[in-house]
Amino acid sequence: MSASGGTRAIVAALLANLSIAVAKFVAFLFSGSSSMLAESVHSVADSGNQGLLLLGGKRAQRQATPQHPFGFGRERFIYAFLVSIVLFSLGGMFALYEGYEKIKHPHELEHWYWPVGVLVFAIIAEGFSFRTAIKESNPQRGKESWKDFIRHAKAPELPVVLLEDFGALVGLVLALGGVGLALLTGDGVWDGIGTLCIGILLILIALVLAAETKSLLLGESAGADVVRRIETAAVAGGTVTGIIHMRTLHLGPEELLVAAKIAVRHDGTATEIASAIDAAESRIREAVPIARVIYLEPDIYSESEAAKGPDPEATPGGPTTPPAAH
Repeated sequence: MSASGGTRAIVAALLANLSIAVAKFVAFLFSGSSSMLAESVHSVADSGNQGLLLLGGKRAQRQATPQHPFGFGRERFIYAFLVSIVLFSLGGMFALYEGYEKIKHPHELEHWYWPVGVLVFAIIAEGFSFRTAIKESNPQRGKESWKDFIRHAKAPELPVVLLEDFGALVGLVLALGGVGLALLTGDGVWDGIGTLCIGILLILIALVLAAETKSLLLGESAGADVVRRIETAAVAGGTVTGIIHMRTLHLGPEELLVAAKIAVRHDGTATEIASAIDAAESRIREAVPIARVIYLEPDIYSESEAAKGPDPEATPGGPTTPPAAH
């Protein structure tokens, strides 16, 4: 992540959500609107989520230790996963409960101008936050669609803020719709229905966040474009004749591990092979600066061995027993 860009988006969302949470809660006290209460809890949860993202970014900067030799970059993934849990439990489940109670025991809204005024203010504030997140995401998104950017981004902060802000804007529209229908019909059930819709929306967003951050926690490889750049850089010097196989793994959003078995000339001396490996590592780091940890194993390319394909026994997570014959 551009640490600066992601931090700007998080801080903008945090300031917006704190101000909105206070305004929504005041509106709830005056109007008794369950949509406003659900939305105020939603904004409090979002504020806590941004706090978690900032904390995760800070903790991820700690230096590596003997117990954690690859550093703490994945802490950013952990805190992003916690965000999805908070959004699901505190935001979504509370809204579902509050909506059910409002439908079961409806009552007429009081001082309707409070929730309407606060919702309009909240839409403006959330729009500003959402605009900031979009602006900070565009340089990293490039030509990708928003869907692909959220699915493929290795830094979790911007996708989290984007989804939170998008969900907040849609939730505010739902709340405004529920309050408006309750005022027009004089039936508080519509306020409860709006609250239920907010809860369902938050749970869906939380599930998407959980799925994406779970994938990052399990360990994702570099993107196809980055892999191509690594392969090109490795063989650019001529002393490395090819890559027999390679694995990449994100140790954090801005830290990549590269492990490869490379083909070298069969008549090279140990000194020449060592120099070739050092040169290949330098080229890879120049082409992909986030490649912080590189392990290159020299070998002689064999067509007969290559024809056998990858060995599943040598792959982490592969089968422990030979596959059954067909």
